[in-house]
Formats: sequence, C-alpha cells, structure tokens
Amino acid sequence: MNRPILVTGATGATGRHVVAGLIAEGVPVRALVRAPGTARLPEEVEVVRGDITDPEAVASAAEGTAGAYLLWPGFDGDGVEETVAALARHARRIVHLSASHVRDDRPAEENGVWGRVEAAVRAATDEWTFLRVTGLATNTLLWADQVSGGVVRAPYGDASRSLVHEKDVAAAAVRALLDDGHTGRSYDITGPETLTQSDQVRIIGEETGVPVRWEEQPLEEAREEVARAMDDPGYADAALAHWAGLAVVPEPVGDGVREATGLPPRTYREWVRDHLADFTSAP
Repeated sequence: MNRPILVTGATGATGRHVVAGLIAEGVPVRALVRAPGTARLPEEVEVVRGDITDPEAVASAAEGTAGAYLLWPGFDGDGVEETVAALARHARRIVHLSASHVRDDRPAEENGVWGRVEAAVRAATDEWTFLRVTGLATNTLLWADQVSGGVVRAPYGDASRSLVHEKDVAAAAVRALLDDGHTGRSYDITGPETLTQSDQVRIIGEETGVPVRWEEQPLEEAREEVARAMDDPGYADAALAHWAGLAVVPEPVGDGVREATGLPPRTYREWVRDHLADFTSAP
C-alpha cells in the first residue's frame, strides 16, 4: 500500500499501537495531532497538526489517504457529522473505536455519542468497521498511586468487567484497515473473561508483588471525587450508575478480537505484566 493511513488519537492508548502495527506492516502512517512537538511518534510517521473536531483540518489531513482510524474525543458529539463527512471525502475506509453499549436495534440518539459517530460514519461511507469496546484495561492505571500505598479505595468492588488490552484493540483496527472482509461489520471487542474490580486489584498485587487490597468507598464520597475530577456532576452520576449495573449484570465476553485478528484476546493478568513499570514507578 502506497497511500498512507490516517490515525487520529495517535498519541493515545490505542492509537500508538495502531501506528506501530501499521508501520510493522510496511504501511505509511499519517497522524493528526494537536501538539506535534510533544507527540513522540516514530520518525517515519508523517505528523500533521490539527484537531479532530475541526472539519477543515481533518479534510486536509485525510487527503490522499487510503483509510483512517477514527477516535472521537470526549462525550460531546457536536460537530461529529461535519467532521466525519470531511474525513470520508478522502479516507473511504474508516475504522471507528466505538463502545460496547451501542446497539443496532435502537435509535442512534439512544446510543450516546458513540452511536452518533457510528450513524455519521454509516451516512458518509460504505467502507466502515466499528470496534465496540467494553472498557480498556489501561483505565485501571488510575489506581497506580493507590496501589503503591497498599489500598485501592473506590466504589463497587463487585462490578464485573471484561476489560480489553489496548494492543488487542489496535490489532483489530490494523486488520480492519488493511484486509478485506471487515467492512460493514461491528466487532464486540472484549477481554477473554469478566473480573470484578476487587479481583483486578488482587491480580495487580500478585503481579507487582505489592500487597494491596480493595476498600469499598462510600458512594457520596466517590461521586464528589469523580465529579471534581471530571468537572461534571452528571458524568459522575452516570458513571456510578454504570458501575452499579455491572455489579448486577457483568459485562459480556465477546469473540470480536478473535474474529478480527484470528488470535485470542490477552488476559487482564497479561495486561498487568505489560504495565508493571507503570504500577511500580508510581510514588
């Protein structure tokens, strides 16, 4: 392939591995980033300054490309349709990092911002693939500081998740961008098992050799903490409701990683081993 693939979110958890995977396949990569000076991407990557929410910047970055990895930032869908239309004018094959709660049997507006992005992509191109991810294991790095202190204090320790390794998301994206047979498909991208949050902490402790335990945090305290961190009380309420639901109905385990890549998904324990330095270097 002579034409490059455009990677948005190239400096993020999945995007960096998409970039690496494409380079390993000998595919030219162009990255749309807001701050090229701090991107720290491989030297062979063509780095373009721009914001994914700016349709003109997206159109310029996508010109001459063969496809794009699309990651929409945040929970505000304003401008999605304009941006996706600008992207698809040049990059006809679009692989979108979506979310597992998106369902095809209900209106797009009930599927949140990810459903809105999916609808925009469907309207703009026939060559789409959606990676509907449960949750990234890398989000548990938020516990790193607490792990070093021996106690992770958070709500809903019995909430069960099928967290996925960011490398598996990226591997699925690379195959969907480069191979035939993936367009028009939605993959349920999950880890191979469900684990409660307290079990995740136990595994972190076992792999790091740092004795660590789970401590249930009062809900109101947790709400205030999340609302302060996100500057959004509404988000805090939604997050707590989501975790409460996962304590009753665990996240499902899907076979999307294997379907897209031909390989089984990595376990959470494997993810922890890949990130030992992130936990053990925390203050």
